[in-house]
Amino acid sequence: MDRDERIARESVVTAARDLDAQGLNRGTSGNVSVRFRDRILITPSGLPTARMGPDDIVPLAFDGTHPAGLKPSSEWRFHRDILAARPEIGAVVHAHPIHCTAFALCGREIPAVHYMIAAFGGPNVRCAPYAPYGTAELSELALAALKDRNVCLLANHGMIAAGATIEKALWLAVELETLCWQYAVALQVGAPNILSDHEINSTVERFRGYGLNAVDKG
Repeated sequence: MDRDERIARESVVTAARDLDAQGLNRGTSGNVSVRFRDRILITPSGLPTARMGPDDIVPLAFDGTHPAGLKPSSEWRFHRDILAARPEIGAVVHAHPIHCTAFALCGREIPAVHYMIAAFGGPNVRCAPYAPYGTAELSELALAALKDRNVCLLANHGMIAAGATIEKALWLAVELETLCWQYAVALQVGAPNILSDHEINSTVERFRGYGLNAVDKG
């Protein structure tokens, strides 16, 4: 393992721990991957982040193979498929944060209740239909929900955020959970006002190139 690979592996461990630290994940349910050279570096299956180190990160080829004795996350397939289908994406984060998952449990998309939804690429956040975890079917549904977007919900499951860098993917995951939390509270207050597609599409363009807020073009 050379220095660049160790740095990339450490970034995956740091992001996985950040998911826990920011309350987006609990236990061993979340997973993180990053594109590295001709393969993917992904968190292992069933290992708590407190016990995870760079040597535990699994190098995964795009054909799905990996070194013997190492077991990638059970969700490796949609990580691999997103990175294969979207060359502008460099990292993928998956987690089960409370508010994102609550809307996913109801199979509900998130409408444009706040202009920050533009950071996700368009006027809504789609919710992919349910399919069992780790399956090719779930991967296909996730890819469809991510069309022209960089986040989505997974029905009865959780969320996905994908960014050009691992820092961007994690930032998007936090922003999505924040938006879902705001929407959940607003629904208790009354009927949230929905911004127009025109307004959000205009904001998408204004966000492009604006620091970490820059929208990944899908």
